[in-house]
Amino acid sequence: MRIRTILIVDDEPRSREGMKKMLAAWAAGQYELLTADNGAGALRILGETTVDLMITDIRMPEINGLNLVTRMKETPMQRQPAVILISGHAEFEYAQQAIQLSVVNYLLKPVSKEKLIAAVEEALKSGEERGRIELLQKMADPRLMDVTDGEAAFSDPVRQAIVYVETHFGAAVSLKEVAEHVHLNGSYFSALFKEQSGMTFSEYVARRKLQKAKELLLKTKLPIAEIAERIGYQTAKYFNKVFKEYEARSPGQYRSEMNGVREEI
Repeated sequence: MRIRTILIVDDEPRSREGMKKMLAAWAAGQYELLTADNGAGALRILGETTVDLMITDIRMPEINGLNLVTRMKETPMQRQPAVILISGHAEFEYAQQAIQLSVVNYLLKPVSKEKLIAAVEEALKSGEERGRIELLQKMADPRLMDVTDGEAAFSDPVRQAIVYVETHFGAAVSLKEVAEHVHLNGSYFSALFKEQSGMTFSEYVARRKLQKAKELLLKTKLPIAEIAERIGYQTAKYFNKVFKEYEARSPGQYRSEMNGVREEI
C-alpha cells in the first residue's frame, strides 16, 4: 500500500522544521514528510507526488498560502490533498477565504504539538472519507442512479419488480417470472418498465447484477467464477462477456484497475 504523504509549506525555516520534527515523532515512519519553503516549490511537489495533506503558512512571498491552495485546485492531479492553513494573525478575511476554499482547518501560530497533531489526524480522516466517496462514484452506474432517483414516481408493479431483482441476485431472473410476480401480462410489463425506468427490464437486471459484481470484486477476494455464480450467471465465460459489454474490460481487469485507484486513496 502507498505510504501517505504530508507536505509542509512555510518560508520560515524554524517554523517549517519545527512542524516537521513534531510530526515525525507522531508519524513514527508511517507517513512521508516533505517540505517546501515557498509556494512555487510546493506546486512542483504537488505536480510530481500524490500528497494526502498539505499544511501551509498563509503569509509567504510571491505565492501566499491562499493563492497556493487556489492554484492547487486549478491544477489537474490524481487527487486533491486536504489542507490545513497556518497564520500568525487571526484575521477574519483569511478565515473566510479558507472556508470558501474548503480548507479542513485554520491554526494560529505558534502551533502547539497537541493542536497540530489533532488537526492533522482530523484532516487525514476527512481525506480518507473523501477518497471512499470518490471510489464509490467511480464504481457507480449513472443509469442505475437515474432509476433510483426516479423510483418514487414509478408505479407499484415496477417498484415491486425492482425489489424482486434486489432479493434474487443469485438467480437467473427472467421477465416472464417477474411479470407473473407482479400480476401483469409479460408484454405490458415490459413496455411499462421501459417507459418508467428508461431501459429494458433485461438491461436493468444486467446492470444491477454487474453493480453487485463490482462491489464483490473490490470488497472480496472471491474468484471470478464464484462471483459469477453469486449473481446468477451459470458460467464465468458468459459473465465475462456481459461484463465486457457494459464495462469495456474484463472483471479481472476491472478489479486490478480499481484496486490500483484504491491504493492511491
